[in-house]
Amino acid sequence: MLAFHPQMFVRIVELGGPRAPMPLPLQSGFSENRAYRVVGVYNPSETSDAYFILPNDREELWFICQRHLRFAGLHDTAAHHLDWPCLQSGPTASHPSELGQNILASASD
Repeated sequence: MLAFHPQMFVRIVELGGPRAPMPLPLQSGFSENRAYRVVGVYNPSETSDAYFILPNDREELWFICQRHLRFAGLHDTAAHHLDWPCLQSGPTASHPSELGQNILASASD
């Protein structure tokens, strides 16, 4: 059994190459510029990967491998998507704790 926090959001950092897990999120309705609410987690017994259930920008539910995801914080909001600031114009990557303080709820809420 896997447990997750109901306010957990992740962002997409798609892996490339011939061994990248499928589906590729950026080709499946997701964006690098958003954070996505985790609505479930599944860990099939035949693999060591966990698959996070995420609603994409088209409101479809997808099982996305954890290797494509990075933690975007815990956020007390009813929104399923959050705008994620561009790293170049916001805080630097050396201060990742500051990044989550600047996200905004999306209009899809």
